[in-house]
Amino acid sequence: MTAVEAAWQHSFVRTNRIRLHCVTQGQGDLVVLLHGFPEFWYSWRHQIPSLARHFKVVVPDLRGYNDSDKPESGYDLDTLSKDIVGLIHSLGYVKAHVVGHDWGGAIAWHLAQKFPNSLNQLAILNAPHPQRWLQDMGANMDRLRQNWYMFAFQVPGIPEWLIQNNLKEFVKNIFRDNAIRKGAFTGDLTKIYQEALAKPGVLSATMNYYRQLMSPLNWLENFGRSPARVKAPTLVLWGEEDSLLGKTFTENLDKLIEAPFKLKLVPQCGHWIQQEVPHLVNRELLDFLRQDRPQLEG
Repeated sequence: MTAVEAAWQHSFVRTNRIRLHCVTQGQGDLVVLLHGFPEFWYSWRHQIPSLARHFKVVVPDLRGYNDSDKPESGYDLDTLSKDIVGLIHSLGYVKAHVVGHDWGGAIAWHLAQKFPNSLNQLAILNAPHPQRWLQDMGANMDRLRQNWYMFAFQVPGIPEWLIQNNLKEFVKNIFRDNAIRKGAFTGDLTKIYQEALAKPGVLSATMNYYRQLMSPLNWLENFGRSPARVKAPTLVLWGEEDSLLGKTFTENLDKLIEAPFKLKLVPQCGHWIQQEVPHLVNRELLDFLRQDRPQLEG
């Protein structure tokens, strides 16, 4: 264990009728970091010590991941957002700064819409707004082809079996194939992610995120609806060469955010932005979270 890891405190926090495993460091205003698929809290290892110099940083394993509870249901965005609101309150806070990447970003977007009183500031890393993503998928054949794997995830049982039987290659490929700075993903690191995904119940839970998002009922509920505008000051960081999610999702953010916001496109960076360019992400997050009066930037 390194000196940095020794400073991390592991605990379980009860929220929304489940327990979330969390890693915590620091004191002060609360910052919650939300990971994506197929990660867990460890994807924020570069950000935790940097942010903890100024904030209380809490990084949960999302519902179903790693050491958090893995119920059969509750993988819709409303419930996932309530998990985080409950986490904030269980820690004794009314509000938090919320930072999300990938699926964690989708939850963060949704939380900002549905529970604005629980949010101080919002930071999004390579994560499209979920309603915009659904609408784009329904109207864009290129996007449908690009995200074919999400449709494959809809078949009960088969994706879990296939991934489980090819877990080492799956983990290695999903990280390295979607990174521009491939040196960020060593063999030792991908083994850590592999071990977290191999825990009983994790793969089924992760598939349920996609099954719930892409269920016919969810499509119908969001068809033609304009997303509620985000009222919290917002930072969007986006690796420009994300092969999973194109940078077109960064266009027209003024239609989603009515508060001050900043968009920064990061060249020579893929989907795993906080791991590919950790120092840049740390600097941008600190500059954003520590400013008293965020200013609108195009």
